[in-house]
Amino acid sequence: GRLEAVTQQMGYHPQYLDSFLKTQHYLMHMDGPLPFDCRHYIAIMAAARHQCRYLVNLHVLQFLRAGGDPQWLRGLEFIPPKLRNLNEINKILAHRPWLITKEHIEKLLKISEWSWSLAELVHAVVLLAHCHALASFVFGCGCEQDEGLGGRGSLKPLSLGNQCFCEATAGNSYSQELLRINRKRSLDSCMELDSLRERMQRIHVETEGRDEMRLLQQDREEGEGPGAEVGVQGGTAGLSPLADTDGEVTGATNLACYTQDPDFGYQDFARRDEDQTQVFRVQDYSWEDHGFSLVNRLYSDIGHLLDEKFRMVDGLQSSAMAKRQGCEPSVFKRGIWNYIHCMFGIRYDDYDYAEVNQLLERMLKVYIKTVTCYPEKTNSEMFDRFWKQFKHSEKVHVNLLILEARMQAELLYALQAITQYMI
Repeated sequence: GRLEAVTQQMGYHPQYLDSFLKTQHYLMHMDGPLPFDCRHYIAIMAAARHQCRYLVNLHVLQFLRAGGDPQWLRGLEFIPPKLRNLNEINKILAHRPWLITKEHIEKLLKISEWSWSLAELVHAVVLLAHCHALASFVFGCGCEQDEGLGGRGSLKPLSLGNQCFCEATAGNSYSQELLRINRKRSLDSCMELDSLRERMQRIHVETEGRDEMRLLQQDREEGEGPGAEVGVQGGTAGLSPLADTDGEVTGATNLACYTQDPDFGYQDFARRDEDQTQVFRVQDYSWEDHGFSLVNRLYSDIGHLLDEKFRMVDGLQSSAMAKRQGCEPSVFKRGIWNYIHCMFGIRYDDYDYAEVNQLLERMLKVYIKTVTCYPEKTNSEMFDRFWKQFKHSEKVHVNLLILEARMQAELLYALQAITQYMI
């Protein structure tokens, strides 16, 4: 019955946690344009871009619970073309969102039988941005760290009987309702584990053949690929990750099966001596004036939930944290937010960016950039070195700012491209 690491960390700020859980639950479990299994597979694709095994394993479990085809867990080559076509936007949004154009949108919306609807695409884009940003939080707060690496909320293996952050509780009204639901779910956890095992074994038997077994044997001998794991009790199934004999989720040895073009990563956004039209100016396209209404129109109510979450993180108390930096709380938070947006080429005409260097010490800036742009490079030594003067709750607070600022940046680029396509 323990709460997993993401919920434990966000629990330092229960009001934000409640808002996060509402959004997460709506994205994954409520009525929407996309089927439930596809939602979790998109989350797997998004998390894999940052090699975030924590989120991949969690959504693999949810994917199977939603009735997803275990064959898809072998990698992108085994999923429907429509879903696989999302890979290009996933890659761009995760690392260089300023490169997304209306042509990327048009390609997805006009591919004959594999075309996406606008509503489906908006749902998918929100999921991608949500999971990319959440991966930053996972690494930034140490949820991805193995036990023994210096304890910042060390990641323990996920089990089928435990709550995921989609279902976690925080002692407030919304979360209490989730607790009631999960108490009922927990009674069925053992039966659910057996059911999943039976499904995996049955599918393995049905798909077993000479060519398949030769391929799986090759994977095992090479020690890589989706066939390298032993996933079902009493036999080998090339469908990872699966539940092992103790009910824990066994992750794929290599997340590369969920990604293409793995060398594509973040590059510094060129601002000097470049055509200034590259810069995304919030005065021309903002969340409040443009993004909110578009996303809410195409995916009912998600705009309200996202807007609440953006406002909630901005409203969190940070007086002690700002005092350490010698400034007002609002000034400190805006400095972090604008610095993150600046790294993605988003600029505010009414902000003096010289303040960033005054407000944020160099080591703090390096840490924020690492967690934001390439979170998989974050480690416990960096965490300890950069945050000596902060309380743990303050560290979590800044990681929440990173999460929300990054997510809004990705959404602004994607929604602007969609708007340009629609015009």
